[in-house]
Amino acid sequence: MNLSKALQNLVLSGVEGGKIILLDGAIGTELDKRGLMGRASNNLDSPEIVLQIQREYAQCGCDALTTNTLTMNRIFIETHNVNVFVRDVNKAGVKLARQAAGVGQYVLGDISSTGQMLEPYGTYKEQQFYDTFKEQAEILAEAGVDGFIIETVFDLHEALCALRACKDIFSLPVIVSIAFATETKGARTIMGNTASECAKQLTDAGADALGANCGDLDPAQMAVVVSLLKKETNVPILAQPNAGRPRLVEDKTTFDMGPEAFAAGINKCLQAGARLVGGCCGTTPAHIRAVADLLNRKKR
Repeated sequence: MNLSKALQNLVLSGVEGGKIILLDGAIGTELDKRGLMGRASNNLDSPEIVLQIQREYAQCGCDALTTNTLTMNRIFIETHNVNVFVRDVNKAGVKLARQAAGVGQYVLGDISSTGQMLEPYGTYKEQQFYDTFKEQAEILAEAGVDGFIIETVFDLHEALCALRACKDIFSLPVIVSIAFATETKGARTIMGNTASECAKQLTDAGADALGANCGDLDPAQMAVVVSLLKKETNVPILAQPNAGRPRLVEDKTTFDMGPEAFAAGINKCLQAGARLVGGCCGTTPAHIRAVADLLNRKKR
């Protein structure tokens, strides 16, 4: 079954008793644990390590793997002095995820922020963002992804720009995930975008699924965001929280929520209406396996 059909089935089956799509967990923090900087340049510098991480996730029973291509767009690469070529690093990311994926597992082309700001807060125009997202999406599509996931975006306008770039040139499904700073006052990003605004505008722009990942929320707090998003859209909702709220310990950001507590938090997201779930920063194959076990128990 192609990914578009699988996402449509999530809508048709309703919240109760339907299939849940399980995504993988963090790659960046897993690379960090192995002594590597958590950047996609490892697709070229240490491909065997990236492949090992993705194979561990694939073996946990997830339904989709994301490519290790977060922020590997031209603007981010050039402004952050990442010494890679856009085409090379994105093609390698798809190749590694495809190698790791088992039968029936989807590969999602991962797209994220440019790391810059649109006018009037920054110096970039929407057309510049659009062009850089379109370039990355074209490479990912040509390399053979089953769909796109636009994630860890703090500005709704940037997310819409990326969504439009994907939708204008491809028929592949697009999942859009926003990073929220708080679940209170209607849930807001650091740019002040509310959950309601995000859900309405992303749905109107054609997102095939939408949701939340990363940010400053633990899984239970993300469940609140899920419920707010669900009120405003009929498309499937994604929840990919971190392994607890980030904490600074000796100048290092840490996430210390264990797999069982994480799975309990994911259960709250499911109860709030999420139909796609996975993990973000600090999550490991053990966290995803705990969620897979939870989903298997729910089927009995």
